[in-house]
Amino acid sequence: MVDDSYLDIGDYAIIGNLETIALVGKNGSIDWFPVPHMESPSVFARILDSNKGGGFSIAPTRPFDSHQNYISQTNVLKTTFQSTLGTVSVTDYMPIYPDEPTGEKAILRKVAGKEGATEIGVDFRPRFDYARTEPRMTETRGAIEASAEGTELTLESPIKVSLNKGSGKGSFEVKKGEEYWFSLEYGNNRENEFDYQSTLARTKDYWRDWAHDCEEDSCVFRGPWHELIVRSGLVLKLLTHPETGAIAAAPTTSLPEEIGGVRNWDYRFAWIRDASMTIQSLYNLGHEEEASNYFGWLRKLSKVHQDPSELQIMYSLHGKTDLKEEELEHLSGYRNSSPVRVGNAASDQKQLDIYGELINAFYETCPTYGEEIRAGDWEFILKAANHVTEVWREKDAGIWEVRGEDRHFLYSKLMCWVALDRAIKIGEGWEFEGPFGTWRKERSKIRKAILEQGYDEEAESFVQSFGSRSLDATSLLVPLVGFLPPDDRKVENTLETTIERLTSRDGLVYRYDGDDGLEGEEGAFLLCSFWLVRALTAAGRTEEAREYLKNITDYANPVGLLAEEVDPSTGKQLGNFPQAFSHIGLINSGLFLGQALGREINELSNSETAAD
Repeated sequence: MVDDSYLDIGDYAIIGNLETIALVGKNGSIDWFPVPHMESPSVFARILDSNKGGGFSIAPTRPFDSHQNYISQTNVLKTTFQSTLGTVSVTDYMPIYPDEPTGEKAILRKVAGKEGATEIGVDFRPRFDYARTEPRMTETRGAIEASAEGTELTLESPIKVSLNKGSGKGSFEVKKGEEYWFSLEYGNNRENEFDYQSTLARTKDYWRDWAHDCEEDSCVFRGPWHELIVRSGLVLKLLTHPETGAIAAAPTTSLPEEIGGVRNWDYRFAWIRDASMTIQSLYNLGHEEEASNYFGWLRKLSKVHQDPSELQIMYSLHGKTDLKEEELEHLSGYRNSSPVRVGNAASDQKQLDIYGELINAFYETCPTYGEEIRAGDWEFILKAANHVTEVWREKDAGIWEVRGEDRHFLYSKLMCWVALDRAIKIGEGWEFEGPFGTWRKERSKIRKAILEQGYDEEAESFVQSFGSRSLDATSLLVPLVGFLPPDDRKVENTLETTIERLTSRDGLVYRYDGDDGLEGEEGAFLLCSFWLVRALTAAGRTEEAREYLKNITDYANPVGLLAEEVDPSTGKQLGNFPQAFSHIGLINSGLFLGQALGREINELSNSETAAD
């Protein structure tokens, strides 16, 4: 039985101010909000416990239908409610002050009457520190102040909100043409009143100036997914920390990969693995400054960790290394999916693929996007490549961060090959000095090991780990990183076997089959689904790729957001939301397919011209 006290994960949208993000449900409730930063403890966590978590709701008091949409090319959200009495909208946003670090920190909510007269209820129920603390709440000069242990919220309301048992409640009637503004401030000592209309206009202008803008007919991203790709860029911007350039994998924690399951993780951190894919996405959407900032974050890591063995797979958005994982036993979890976790123990895992991803980020970024490879960069690349020659034969935890025993994961070996391959090309191309002969020998040994131990003739596919019969969607990347050409027999077989064993009819791809040491199941992984689009495109099967891409994007929610996974049996989104990897995958597969379709059009045009 579905627990009606929770919305579906896909029934949310996000707003943010480049420091933190709030989830706003289509029912008008803010059910997740960490302050002052995305990785901070929450003040609302209803999405993780409908009874204890706390939230801030503005919605009609009588039954209603609702829908959400973003104001075009912005992260300003509008929720429209329709009831038998009338139509009302609630516009939610967080002001952006890119040049004013001390600007007001707030969520602003505008209630506007559209038709008829509707009674609106307000329920303000803050619960600090992941609902471990019920704050002190007082009424001061018509505002409600909530505070505890250094955290403060102030709700300024145009209507009377009465305090009772840890919550503030009120109701009012909204008629056509009327507007009411609510402000929820945190960490402010504001002396002046908000100029609400001016703040809204300035915030819209900021997002529109930033968003990808093009003539769709001539854009490389053209297709039915174009607007979703524009939205994906806006999502990535919200997930970016402006000071460090790091990008969070998601703004949430513990949204489950299976309802009622235990696969619930905290994704509010920055993974090295996301590096080259994110940089490519941002550059190709025209966001060169953000891409350069993210590359700068990678550079900082290489300077801090002169010894490559000290690199972690992930960091906090502020660069912290201690991401100790703990379980919040007082929270029941989304639809009783426990445990609820904060922090991430996988930060201590050994994952050898990170060296390939990091060196590949230098390889792809510098010559393509005009970045300079500096002597300090080469010093780190040199050390990292030498480190790979020493450790590539070791077992590790793999890209999927399994909590079981370490193995010889094929993807880890593949990215060790990439690390040496790109280091050789960077060193020789930029005329640096290095042990290129040694690297070539080790690169050949890795290649031999992958071909001999990573491919199973009976399964007709590359497999997840040496000696395994399990499939893994990362094998789709074998041709995409240049290890083998797309028309190689092993690559073609792997593509067909992946479609047969890991893929649903409409192109949703599971990460792998076989045991991973964890209880329960999971949905299809959207990033892997986008990898399939790219693999088909590389194989020249562009019509299949186009059809799959259209099918996959149909699973985006009404405002264009994608979680980590989708349940193919129900079409509902699963996992942390929205997921950077999913939106990165959409942008890059759209780019890859768009470039291929453009080449086909040019080839067709050239052949027609030649025939004439």
